[in-house]
Amino acid sequence: MNKLYPRASTALHAVSRHEFVACSDLAPSITGHSIPREETVRHLLSLIPEIEPDQTVMHVGGGSGYLAAVLSELARRVIYVERNPVVAEAARERFFRLGHHNVDVVAADIESAPELDVLCDLVLCTTFLPKRDVVLPFLRNQGRLVCLEGRAGPVPSLAMFEKQGFGLVRLRTLGWVDFNRNAEQILIDLGVIDEKVLAESKVEAARTNARVLDLVRRKLNLEEIDLFRTLAQQRGMAFKEADELLPELQPALFRRFSRTFLDLSRLVPVAEADGKIIVVTDDPDARTDQLERLTPKSVIECLLVTPTDFRRLWSALDLTAQGKQFVADHGAGGDDRQGQRAETPAALGEHGGNKQVSPYLVSVYEAILLDAVSEKASDIHIEQYGERVRIRLRVDGELHDLPQYQLSPRELRGVINVIKLRAELNIAEHRLPQGGRSQLKLGDAAYDLRIQTQPSLHGEHAVIRLLPQTGRAMTIAELGMSRTIGARYQRLLDNPAGLVLVVGPTGSGKSTTLYAGLQTLADDGRRKVITVEDPIEYSIDNIQQTRVRTEIGFGFADAMRAFVREDPDVILVGEIRDQETALEAIRASQTGHVVLSTLHCNDAVDSLQRLYDLGVHPNSIAGELLAVIAQRLAKRICRHCRQPAEPDPGILAELFPDGAPADFRCFQGEGCDKCNGRGTHGRVAIVEYMEVDSDIRNAISSQPPIGELRWRALDAGLITMRDSALDHVIEGVIPLSELPRILPRERMAPEVRGGRRSTR
Repeated sequence: MNKLYPRASTALHAVSRHEFVACSDLAPSITGHSIPREETVRHLLSLIPEIEPDQTVMHVGGGSGYLAAVLSELARRVIYVERNPVVAEAARERFFRLGHHNVDVVAADIESAPELDVLCDLVLCTTFLPKRDVVLPFLRNQGRLVCLEGRAGPVPSLAMFEKQGFGLVRLRTLGWVDFNRNAEQILIDLGVIDEKVLAESKVEAARTNARVLDLVRRKLNLEEIDLFRTLAQQRGMAFKEADELLPELQPALFRRFSRTFLDLSRLVPVAEADGKIIVVTDDPDARTDQLERLTPKSVIECLLVTPTDFRRLWSALDLTAQGKQFVADHGAGGDDRQGQRAETPAALGEHGGNKQVSPYLVSVYEAILLDAVSEKASDIHIEQYGERVRIRLRVDGELHDLPQYQLSPRELRGVINVIKLRAELNIAEHRLPQGGRSQLKLGDAAYDLRIQTQPSLHGEHAVIRLLPQTGRAMTIAELGMSRTIGARYQRLLDNPAGLVLVVGPTGSGKSTTLYAGLQTLADDGRRKVITVEDPIEYSIDNIQQTRVRTEIGFGFADAMRAFVREDPDVILVGEIRDQETALEAIRASQTGHVVLSTLHCNDAVDSLQRLYDLGVHPNSIAGELLAVIAQRLAKRICRHCRQPAEPDPGILAELFPDGAPADFRCFQGEGCDKCNGRGTHGRVAIVEYMEVDSDIRNAISSQPPIGELRWRALDAGLITMRDSALDHVIEGVIPLSELPRILPRERMAPEVRGGRRSTR
């Protein structure tokens, strides 16, 4: 590197780079070359001619203004040119605030910039010029132009020209200048991380052989897609999601390159057209120069994707290549006839106890898992109907097909065997249902997989439930309950003793609600919390969790009897299934413990009848029950495309038989790329909340008919599911169309309270 002259060193020290990057609201506009690193500016100043104190300098592509501010310490006058008016105005304010009063701001493209009252001694362009001649009107005779060359390369070079007469004469190439900030520097500039977090992550990365970016994301709990979209913006790269690219994949292009080379360079070629090769990477600092040398006749366009999508695209391309070989080696057709199974090839792992299946089938299974994780699916359904194989994901409560997997029945059997092997099930057993579990690790994310296989008319089916293992459950605030119900639930956990039930059908989010309460207790840390579950659905730090093992005589009731001797404050019972467990839960409450559990029933009052049916004495229920939360899950409107909507007249008529309120409003999602065009994204709990007060206790003790119990609960202030659902509709959380799905017909209209109809 050339030696930096003393005045340039002084100028660098006089300007704080931090003042020009600590503006997160302009982050989308200030990208690429506009926030060079300090060492880049130092190198640049060492390459260009020495700037004299009486000279005028123009900087084209001013961006943040950092380089222009340094130049203002060297020259008499600096002309800052930036085509983005918002960025230019922000730079103007910075120059004024920091005392750089010799900088004139021109908010225009260099081609349309107005005439100046002075000619420049030097024009420095840190953005690529469409034509070099556009700077001629701003240069004095023998003035110098320093600009970038080598647009296609990863690191451009600087070239110097001199104005002679009416043209420019090239003098020489000055050298290479790397304006790119690496991903770590970008995150520091944006204030996402600090030097301490970065240093800790680098130490851990060296120890664990992990990527620094992955460790930073995990430490700060950053959303993968938001982080990589921001990094793409800052690096001037296009950001894409896998779903946009999957239809365009060209497997033949992928097979042209060495997999070792692609893996080491973190690049995946996905498509080629019109002399351009499109590649994707999950590394914002990835270099494409080696790929360019391998394909000298093609232009390389590099897109940034998330690590999850990178794996999905790699798997999709890899599957095609392996699938062709599998079909060539083993055939593609099905061979089931009248329920009789033909001999399965060794590649399916069923010859002589062989447990080595084709790598292709393993890749298919792993690709399906990647798709499920990417779509945030709760379940995977793998099914066969005759010669047709169907793979579906349950997302936000609804099943959606994965049409990219066109498997034959023979391939399906191989995939089922992979699933069984991972779950340690018997691959030779095809006549009986089997259940098991396995683990999935994707980077720093872990999932517990609950696997169930089921024989059917056409062959075995499989269902896989995906449970994220984050070490942290949702908080009560994140459940989406109303503020009133959330505060009451929080207060229940502070009780010294009593029974709290969360009820609803299978898949209604009961465990999630209970775990949110557990997370609150875990964060508090002042009480001992023990759980007994079958199975353990979420792993939570600072909570003692135990799994029942009925095969060795350790059930819920056995665990309850043991736990009360371990000095717990709170006990969670995964489910009250029988009389013995119900009685032990009541006894634990009576001995001074808060007991949390679930029941399968339809509403809050119905849970009382369920306890009666299990043989619990009415006085015991009345004395120990604190509250019942009944819930269903409703689709949440996508916040990115939410719009006011016209209510369905039929639904309104059911909700308001006497006429809807004049100010009633509802919303719906229009569909966007954030929600894959569905208009909804995620689900929220719609709850019915019954707190047991003295009136309800008296009613429970007398064990009246269930209808009278509900009437008493309504008079005592029961918050119905209809009330909660309407609040969410009016606030724009759920669409009106969800109400008939979560409310039975007789509960759509207001229920009688105190002998008269609610006006709600």
